[in-house]
Amino acid sequence: MAERDNRGGGRGRGREREETPEFADRLVAINRVSKTVKGGKRFGFAALVVVGDQKGRVGFGKGKAKEVPEAIRKATEQAKRQMIRVPLRDGRTLHHDMNGRHGAGRVVMRTAPEGTGIIAGGPMRAVFEMLGLKDVVSKSVGSQNPYNMIRATLDGLQKESSPRSVAQRRGKKVADILRKDDGPKMDGEQAPVAEEA
Repeated sequence: MAERDNRGGGRGRGREREETPEFADRLVAINRVSKTVKGGKRFGFAALVVVGDQKGRVGFGKGKAKEVPEAIRKATEQAKRQMIRVPLRDGRTLHHDMNGRHGAGRVVMRTAPEGTGIIAGGPMRAVFEMLGLKDVVSKSVGSQNPYNMIRATLDGLQKESSPRSVAQRRGKKVADILRKDDGPKMDGEQAPVAEEA
């Protein structure tokens, strides 16, 4: 019986290892922190990590430990636990422009035509790359603290709604929701709807 249990445990661990590679992670910031105690100071490290599957899911986490690798591991685990899903347009950009806010951190994110690339600074770039965005224009206004910038970016991304979700909410077809200038992408399907409206 003990042998079977061990083998089962081994299989479980193997599965965990197989699942992990589907997520990419990016270390955004690492700080040396100190705690003053009787007899001196204790030094540790705080890590900020962004994790994503580059297909529309992203999350961030922070971890503290006495050693850097352990802090990064804790942050990565936390990030995987609190991931959000963001709908992407054509798998490369956002569906619409939006603003995000957290504390003093404010960010502006805009859709971009194909070939634009990721125009974003440090922490925001990490979020977009892990999310799988290829074309986006963004600007951080306010706090330059990476924690606030990432939270503000995720706040904005959570506000995004896809044409499918809007159509469901309003009880309409996706073709009714999309504007006339999105027509060429839908080819013949979009034109008649635009004429009826």
